[in-house]
Amino acid sequence: MNFSGFLNHEVELKVGAPVVLLRNLDPSIGLCNDIRLTIQRLGSKVIQAKILTGRNVSQTVTISRIDLSHLDKDSPFALKRRLFPLKLAFAMTINKSQSQMLQYVGVYLPKPIFSHGQLHVAISRVTSPSGLRFLICNKKGVPNNMTKNIVYREVLNDVDDS
Repeated sequence: MNFSGFLNHEVELKVGAPVVLLRNLDPSIGLCNDIRLTIQRLGSKVIQAKILTGRNVSQTVTISRIDLSHLDKDSPFALKRRLFPLKLAFAMTINKSQSQMLQYVGVYLPKPIFSHGQLHVAISRVTSPSGLRFLICNKKGVPNNMTKNIVYREVLNDVDDS
């Protein structure tokens, strides 16, 4: 059984895998929701990982399993699981990448950017132009070398031309 916002029953992790933390565990040491980590050691009850983003980059932390429960009004029982609050993170959305600086960024655009400023956010995450790559596809899935950066005229109505 899988519920919205609830972690999968089983996740296969291995040393070196990039993951994202799904709960605020200890903000004082940087263990906050959406922080990216890489697995260093795996145990049955704890995982040792290195922080990849945020103010505590390169710090090694220990993450233990936590109890998660879900009570659905349509279900005759409450579901309770003890899980690591982690999810594999080989890719992320443009919104999730905000406030991160990355050495390599690959941007996959199967359709034009849908919100003003998203293309800027995607491009500005990389530390140097040589670390930036795009895969842009047309409606048929064929690689293309152009995309639209959609700007709604209403956004510009109050912009002063001076």
